[in-house]
Amino acid sequence: MKVLVYIASSLALASSLGGCATVTRGTTTQFNVTSTPPGAAVTTSTGFSCSPTPCGMKVPRKDGFDVTVTKTGYTPKTLHVRSVVAGGGAAGMAGNIILGGVIGMAVDGTDGAMNDLTPNPLDITLEPEAAAQAAPAPASQPASPAAAAAVPTPTAKP
Repeated sequence: MKVLVYIASSLALASSLGGCATVTRGTTTQFNVTSTPPGAAVTTSTGFSCSPTPCGMKVPRKDGFDVTVTKTGYTPKTLHVRSVVAGGGAAGMAGNIILGGVIGMAVDGTDGAMNDLTPNPLDITLEPEAAAQAAPAPASQPASPAAAAAVPTPTAKP
């Protein structure tokens, strides 16, 4: 019986070494992007991409990154996504205090499991590209000197 208790305690200790948030939340998350208009391409500064919007990708929680959304005929937009400690991550850290100890805290604190990405989902509105600038029209000139004389000119009143 003592052997069974020893094995069960060893397994419980070994499973807690991974860090509570790492075990319960994981180090990656689903990141979703929607755009107006839909059908845009999405790339991140960390090398992930999806297309066409609405779309999603599984990305690490650990660090923030830039997201660029592009669509033909629209001005590309780049936004920053932050990685912040989330409520679920804080609960995982509390679990480490009870079960995981210092090792669990260190694992969760360095692998991003305590974090969430914000904003997620990312909803972005693209602006149409400006129309090509037309060549400036020449200044209008009267058709004849008689027409120029017919145009009234302001006069000062005494």
